Amino acid sequence: MTTTTNPDLASESAAPVRGQRWLVSLRALLRNPAHTAGLIIFILFLLIAIFGPMLAPYGVNEQIVEDARQAPSAAHWFGTDRLGRDVFSRVLLGARDIFSLAGLGTLVAVLVGTSLGLLSGYRGGLFDELLMRFFDSLLSLPALLLALLLLGTLGPSRQSVLLVIIVVYIPIVARVVRSVVLSVKTRGYIEAARVQGESSARILFREILPAVLPALAVEAALRFSYAIFLASSLGFLGVGVQPPSPDWGLMVKEARDNVSQTPWALWFPAGAISILVIAVNLLADGLKTLFRVED
Repeated sequence: MTTTTNPDLASESAAPVRGQRWLVSLRALLRNPAHTAGLIIFILFLLIAIFGPMLAPYGVNEQIVEDARQAPSAAHWFGTDRLGRDVFSRVLLGARDIFSLAGLGTLVAVLVGTSLGLLSGYRGGLFDELLMRFFDSLLSLPALLLALLLLGTLGPSRQSVLLVIIVVYIPIVARVVRSVVLSVKTRGYIEAARVQGESSARILFREILPAVLPALAVEAALRFSYAIFLASSLGFLGVGVQPPSPDWGLMVKEARDNVSQTPWALWFPAGAISILVIAVNLLADGLKTLFRVED
């Protein structure tokens, strides 16, 4: 006697199982107060980046001359800078710049680095050796120094900072992905897929990539936090995003010369950078713990 399985019923039953796994994973992540705080703060900053223009009471470069150098008050929650610009509005609007630069740069670096890491680890041979030695030469330089060298060639601009983030973090992501691929490609189910005649692309993206995703998720979160710090550091050094952008690092640079008169103009953008970086690192630590538990 033979039995048949209805594929529609199988897919319907698989969907709740996947939903339950996501729910269990979320509960495991929220079980730790530090990880919960990181997730909540990250979501809060993301919402600020999305809805900042609707929430900001003043324009990004709107100057209220009569209110210049005003301390935090009901009219200006974070005070005003030496030009009379509302610091609260600029911090809100600067969140979008940080997320667009660091977020987009990290996304492209992760996509390109993952593709190169998968291909290099799976193929091996001369291609792998040459590519990894080239990446090693880039990684031999500190990230900030490499960024400054690239910006010295490209010139300071928003597009240059985005390109620098991509170039700096592709080698790191590629090496992380390659190390996972090297340990996975010798497993039995990969050999079985080769014997069955599956194409290399199918093996890479259907068989190997799922094993890479846990490490990749943690690495992406870490790269994002470092990209925030890198973009802010370049703005502070004056070689990144240029005035009158509300870039947080640039705001710290502009406020540093008048810190004795308007210290709040430095405190709040510097605090925003610190809080967001800490939140993303807490979230990355939560992801690391979560995937370690699942393994």
